[in-house]
Amino acid sequence: MNNKKMAYHKVNADQRAQGHSPYLDNDELQATALELEWDMEKELEEPGFDHFRLDGAVQHHLGNSQSPDLDLEPIQPSSSPKGRFQRLQEDPDYISHYTRQAPKSNRCNFFQILKVFCTALILFIFGIVIGYYARKKCPSPPASQEPNNLHIYHEILKEIKAENIQQIYRDLLRFPRGDDVDIAMKILVQWNSQGLEDVQLVNYSVLLDLPGSSSNTVTLKNSGECFYPSGQQCNRETKTLHSQDLLYSYAAYSAKGTLEAELVDIQYGTVEDLIRIQAITNLTKKIALLKLGQSPLLYKLSLLEDAGFGGVLLYVDPCDLPKTTDLADKAFMVSLNGGGDPSTPGYASLDGSYRQNRLNLTALLVQPISAVLAKKLVSLPEDTVQKDRCIPLQMPATGKKIISLNIQSVTTYKTISNVIGYLKGSVFPDRYIIIGSHHNGLNTYGGQEWASSTAIITAFIQALMLKVKRGWRPDRTIVFCSWGGTSFGNIGSYEWAEDLKRVLQRNVVAYVSLHNPVRGNSTLHPVASPSLQQLAVEGQSFNCVEKTKCPGSNVSSVQIQGDSDYFINHLGVPATQFSYEDIKTSELTGQVTLQIASEPVLPFNALDIALEVQNSLKGGEVDIPQLLAAASRLRDTAELFQSDEMRPANDPKERAPIRVRMLNDVLQSLEKSFLVHRAPPGLYRNILYRLDERTSQFSVLLEALEHCKLHQSNETIQAALSEVLNSINSAQVYFKAGLDVFETTLAGKK
Repeated sequence: MNNKKMAYHKVNADQRAQGHSPYLDNDELQATALELEWDMEKELEEPGFDHFRLDGAVQHHLGNSQSPDLDLEPIQPSSSPKGRFQRLQEDPDYISHYTRQAPKSNRCNFFQILKVFCTALILFIFGIVIGYYARKKCPSPPASQEPNNLHIYHEILKEIKAENIQQIYRDLLRFPRGDDVDIAMKILVQWNSQGLEDVQLVNYSVLLDLPGSSSNTVTLKNSGECFYPSGQQCNRETKTLHSQDLLYSYAAYSAKGTLEAELVDIQYGTVEDLIRIQAITNLTKKIALLKLGQSPLLYKLSLLEDAGFGGVLLYVDPCDLPKTTDLADKAFMVSLNGGGDPSTPGYASLDGSYRQNRLNLTALLVQPISAVLAKKLVSLPEDTVQKDRCIPLQMPATGKKIISLNIQSVTTYKTISNVIGYLKGSVFPDRYIIIGSHHNGLNTYGGQEWASSTAIITAFIQALMLKVKRGWRPDRTIVFCSWGGTSFGNIGSYEWAEDLKRVLQRNVVAYVSLHNPVRGNSTLHPVASPSLQQLAVEGQSFNCVEKTKCPGSNVSSVQIQGDSDYFINHLGVPATQFSYEDIKTSELTGQVTLQIASEPVLPFNALDIALEVQNSLKGGEVDIPQLLAAASRLRDTAELFQSDEMRPANDPKERAPIRVRMLNDVLQSLEKSFLVHRAPPGLYRNILYRLDERTSQFSVLLEALEHCKLHQSNETIQAALSEVLNSINSAQVYFKAGLDVFETTLAGKK
């Protein structure tokens, strides 16, 4: 009997050991079957077990298993490759080997039968007990959890409270700012205190362009008046009063020095503006007065540099701001860095890395100024608002204005720190959902918007860990990131991603951005890559349950600022971002993150990518039959993929673990085909993202058309068309290859 107990204890231990994963590999099942048979053989060899069959007992024990794909057939001893009953059937001399002598008496035979019956009864009872405890201890299969997922999301999200975010926000602003490492350490301690298991501080030594000891200035040569970027006149009183704001009103990585030249109003710096100005004046070494608008700043500056300008003054026209926003006397900071450490372009800033001498990233002297100073420069009165009508700023056509622009900054190596925390997934721990905020340890201008970003991600961690302590975990790993060096060109995120590029290319599923989560208006602003647009819409609907205020909004795929840049443009990772005026940002962000992290099949939509491609080719100046035909083929293949693979996989009854994994591997790489090799400065390499919500065409095609107007050459258009065509064709081939793999796999199994 001790042998029998040991045998069943071994079976029970094996059953518990399998509970660590909801999907059982065939090798594990075969190993369990062989061990089970080995124990049975020991019992069968004992006297009195010659006619006893254990099939019923095995079925009682395993019938209570909660493994989602548990099929009793592979576990039956008769189906094992060299199982006991199979070997007995294959041996023709089996009966002669194990036939016992005839019973000596009926009485002996009666006790023999009684012994067998009692043993069977005991084993039957043991089987029931073992099965009961195995059922209690084994995890439920993912399929049975799915109906409860929404309930779990509600439980987590309701723990994200406005008062918690506000308290974290106030605590963050109390941190002394100066060293990026110090504030990163504070965040690390906060995340650890919330229960996050694995939190790391990752440091990089990078080249930063910092303000000099005195503020930059703009001087009117006609009157001799000197102004700081805010519009205040140069004197000691104002310099002392607003020293930090004055110092950090500058363009990082601008050229340095002094330039005295004529000021030229070029409005928004579009190609049409440049053509108009070039027709009436020589632009060489002039200073441009440029309004910031929808087009990327780096793209505009590249056009101005090509046109021959020597300097640029940047400002925001008050007419382009919401009526409730008053930034007329505010200057600001911009970075002319496209991304990452300028001294190590394309590779991580590790100890021993080769450092390139790139002190300036442009030949232009660039300086941001306030609208107040812009009005003084164009000689307009302070108040340009008449009743409900705003008059855009514009320099009079008559008269020249000569100014002197003085820019001084210091390039130096500094340590910037990223805080990286991991919540390991229970099913697919090698698949990552990255949710990113940023912190600001340097005394850059303004500097409070980073605190809302960090407060929201910290509150989300707090809510998640409460559920984790009660036994829940996401299927996939969630990676929480607070990036350093964002205001200097997303340096922290670039360096970390370049450092781990090979791992991230394989493992990252999606990026959820908290770059600028709180906006001072009542408009929800959701942005998502095409494969995530449907999920973003569903997230809004989910968030409106039991809510009286439901600010629905169209989801668009437009370029966004922040640390999602590298993941979108170098890794081809689907990304999303929500911005709103209150806590709703955290709820939407949390909802989308949880769905991506916990749904068995990634909630990505392949067909939406194909539709976005077709929409980007409609109504434009470029109508190429090859492009339209390639887009049509992509849509046909995507529809087939959606119907033949996505729909069956979303049915728990038809879901097989290996099929789910294969499907998810295809889904997470859907957008990688749309990364072009090179893009103009400021434009995304991922052509699925548009420049703004007013345009629908591919940005690289729009830029090529603009270039053609400016330089009277169609070479750029031909190159852009080739890039787009190759991207569409590559995506169609990728979808087709995915379908072929599924067909081959299924045919092989049949």
